[in-house]
Amino acid sequence: MANRRIDLDALSFRIVMTGVALLALALLAAPTVVVIWVSFTSGYSLKFPPPGYSLRWYVELWNAWQLQFALMNSLKVAAWATALSVLLGVAASLGIARSASLTARVLDSLFLSPLVLPALAFGLSSLMFFSLIGVPVSPLTLIIGHTVVSVPFVVRNTVASLAQMNPTLLEASASLGATRLFTFRRITLPLIRPGIMAGGFIAFMASFDNVPVSLFLRDAATDMLPIRMWQDLEGKLDVTVAALSGVLIVATIALMLVMERAAGLSKRLT
Repeated sequence: MANRRIDLDALSFRIVMTGVALLALALLAAPTVVVIWVSFTSGYSLKFPPPGYSLRWYVELWNAWQLQFALMNSLKVAAWATALSVLLGVAASLGIARSASLTARVLDSLFLSPLVLPALAFGLSSLMFFSLIGVPVSPLTLIIGHTVVSVPFVVRNTVASLAQMNPTLLEASASLGATRLFTFRRITLPLIRPGIMAGGFIAFMASFDNVPVSLFLRDAATDMLPIRMWQDLEGKLDVTVAALSGVLIVATIALMLVMERAAGLSKRLT
């Protein structure tokens, strides 16, 4: 009787948790499904359900030069921020992961602090800092700000990869007379490459989709895609934005599949 009660409790717990998980998944996926659905509307405004279906708004993307200009700016800034984040993040991870000193722990907390600070507060404080030292906002300040908020993703994934690496491999390489640079290039780097790739991918997406930092650190000539889409939706509910969102969703899913195959992204995020 007791075993039967335990089985019923386990079954009821499993049913409840499965229901909650499915509900959470539906709530997360519903906005994405609605956006893609509406992007095929034949009407002139965002309306759900659409009055008809057409690919006209995807064709209109070829003529939406403001969105294209903002897209290129976002891609350039995200590419520079990702490259700098990988360079700084890997260097920091090598020093942090191999040391148990108080300085290493402080540096670890420092590199991860942008994830703790509110994004708007960080953007405003960055603007005040650059103004204080006399540096005007420009694409350079934008890249610096995006790099600061992207580095923690590279650091966290690279440190996790270094923690899983067998230290005897480094000792064996040193005992055979290999230099530190040779050991890093032939042993350490190949083993932590999946973590670096996963961190770089997340850093790129965090930079590309960043609004608070871009809002404060861009100049008038540097139009960023998330801000342009926000302004178009706020001002005129442009259906072209929904079509562009559909393209970005498909592109993101494709990149995630590539990263999953190349670096095991889902394993790095759990």
